[in-house]
Amino acid sequence: MYTPPAFRDDDKESLRATIRAARLASFVTATPAGPLATPLPLFLDESEGEHGVIYGHLAKANPQWRVPPVGDALAIFMGPDAYVTPAWYATKQGTGKVVPTWNYVAVEAYGPVEFFGDPDRLLEAVSRLTDLHEGERSSPWAVSDAPPDFVQAQLRGIVGLRMPITRLEGKRKMSQNRNAADRAGVAAGLAASENSSDREAASLIPS
Repeated sequence: MYTPPAFRDDDKESLRATIRAARLASFVTATPAGPLATPLPLFLDESEGEHGVIYGHLAKANPQWRVPPVGDALAIFMGPDAYVTPAWYATKQGTGKVVPTWNYVAVEAYGPVEFFGDPDRLLEAVSRLTDLHEGERSSPWAVSDAPPDFVQAQLRGIVGLRMPITRLEGKRKMSQNRNAADRAGVAAGLAASENSSDREAASLIPS
């Protein structure tokens, strides 16, 4: 990921927070035939290894797990993002030398991937992923709510993935390269948006 120094995020807790908050990731492997990618909900087990371990699952019919990867796999997690119009820059009123851009948060996690089909490991992985996303609901659903034989049949249709993270790269592009007046204009413009991602991005712009 191309990351100019002004936008680099090296804070481990910040990177993990972005991973935890991401609802859907992109899981990418390089293969002799070219890259393969699948949008997947993934979760981070922070208790394993130096950087943590990523878990998830793919449909067994998905060919990605059958093709041996070349080198490490890559999981891409996106945080809030927002279009930035030049109209919000104070500089527009002065020189007019401004252009549109996009603010965003992104984390790339790299590591060797293991695919597994053991039913007990799969059950643990899907249960943890389900609990993660059901946890804030007033009446959360659990995998154990479904009939055991039905669950076992569903598990036979998926393949688990485990990726120990060996390297993390983070980028937080939030107008740090603009002057204070321009940043204030962007923050105000995004904060007034009806889009929740815009408003979240506004809160991340440094004053």
